Amino acid sequence: MEIGVNALGGTLERVIEDAQRAEAAGFDAYSMANISGHDAAAALALAGRETERIKLLTAVVPIYTRHPSTMAQQALTTQAAAGGRFTLGIGLGHLVSVEGRLGISFDRPAVAMREYLSVLLPALRGEPVEFEGERYTFRGQISARDQAPVPVVIAAMAPVMLRLAGSMADGTILWMAGAHAIDSFVAPRLRRAATEAGRPDPQVIASLPVALVSDETKGREAANEQFVNYGRLPSYRAMLDAQGAETPGDAALVGGEAALDAALRELEEAGVTQFNGLVFDGGQDATGRTRAYLESRVTSVV
Repeated sequence: MEIGVNALGGTLERVIEDAQRAEAAGFDAYSMANISGHDAAAALALAGRETERIKLLTAVVPIYTRHPSTMAQQALTTQAAAGGRFTLGIGLGHLVSVEGRLGISFDRPAVAMREYLSVLLPALRGEPVEFEGERYTFRGQISARDQAPVPVVIAAMAPVMLRLAGSMADGTILWMAGAHAIDSFVAPRLRRAATEAGRPDPQVIASLPVALVSDETKGREAANEQFVNYGRLPSYRAMLDAQGAETPGDAALVGGEAALDAALRELEEAGVTQFNGLVFDGGQDATGRTRAYLESRVTSVV
């Protein structure tokens, strides 16, 4: 299982420097959310010019913010800048953000994703596209082909989305999904879809909050304070329920080294191919210790 970290955010220069530090520390991957800060794909393109080895990943870009042909152009540009180390993570977003913030209908989201992939994937391969759907239409061809193909993973936590992730895309990228939820719910559906479609074994990329602390109770309380909103969003709530977690703090990786080692081992055994930790302050100035702990676990899960 590869181990990476999530971007700290802040200024663009800080993101680039953080990616460089992650590479120097030996991390396998560096992922960046696309919420309300810098455009993740653009920031990772710049980070790609200043790094040499580390894998770069958007986690994730909401599809409703740009047409699939535009997404393909941007992803191919980032891939060229990163020298073939970029993976495009995309997702639906949430009803509250898509309709409430963007004013775009969130009706039939699985149909929207299927159509989106029907344009995006062949466009990324440089193939001519002739597609007309309910939500998306594209007739044309993207000619930017100066680097390796772009792997695409989608945020998939419902059965229909997991079928799309396995049968059309290269796998899934998860948030707030613990080892039990992945092993019992996510991985079997994802692998079955890939097998039935004759596709390679799918990627299972997982991300959870991580804090190395001596007081686990206070650490989980801190996680609940910082990540409370995720427990209110339906897709993440479903993953927490599948995990048997009442709150985001219950799903977070919190505790001493032995507890974190066990949690990482469970994720690997559940089929996670890459884990990207979101280091948070669980108290006692845990951020630096947690990052150092993850660095020490890059080469193997103890």
